[in-house]
Amino acid sequence: MEQQDQERVVSFFRFEDLRVYGKATDYASWLGMQLSTAKSESEKTLAASACHSAYDIALNIAEGSSRNKTQFDHYLKIAKTVIRECVVYTEVARNMGLFSDEQREQSREYLMELTRMIGALIISLQRNAERRQMHTDSDGDSEADPYANDEMSY
Repeated sequence: MEQQDQERVVSFFRFEDLRVYGKATDYASWLGMQLSTAKSESEKTLAASACHSAYDIALNIAEGSSRNKTQFDHYLKIAKTVIRECVVYTEVARNMGLFSDEQREQSREYLMELTRMIGALIISLQRNAERRQMHTDSDGDSEADPYANDEMSY
């Protein structure tokens, strides 16, 4: 009975169970709050662009999760590209005075952690795809579920 109590409830939208998705939405929320002080038109433009990129990290994770593993891998790589955009926005925000040195470091820490988490998820998907390919029966049947046999702790 105790083991059943410890079982995790799975969300209807399974990407919501991915820790990396939660971290991406946390970063987008954090960034929006940090840049809410933008006053000039150039500051507001930077803030809007940076927030859009931050949202895109989570959006790519969500979109890719509904695809097969190869496509999910592709969307995760796009998310990593968007993270690099956010690194640039972080530096520009610091140079414009929108970020303190501490805020710059916090942003970079979020982005480095997201990069590591996405990288680990990509490796996990690739390993599982290799294992599945080794175990595919002669008819070529394979699993369509991008989460099958994956640990969703990323």
